[in-house]
Amino acid sequence: MAPRDVVDEPSEDVVATARKERAERKGLFARIGLFLRQTIAELKKVVTPTRRELLSYTLVVLAFVIVMMALVTGFDFGFGWLVAAVFGDPSNYTF
Repeated sequence: MAPRDVVDEPSEDVVATARKERAERKGLFARIGLFLRQTIAELKKVVTPTRRELLSYTLVVLAFVIVMMALVTGFDFGFGWLVAAVFGDPSNYTF
């Protein structure tokens, strides 16, 4: 594969556009207004899940949390027994 020529200098178009935007920089309140308008426009795109979808998502999350709790609990008991076996009497290790 042939090496590509990497240009460190930005093109004149990019520089001219950046200078133009910097010259047209809006005031603080105009930028806040623009931010709020863009935020509201994005919020209008949000689709609220149906009751069935919400129930499905909730059950998936609860199942995942229960599986992870069981996994962590198993590791905790396993490592506890291992530490008791290495540094003490594992028969005295109670759950």
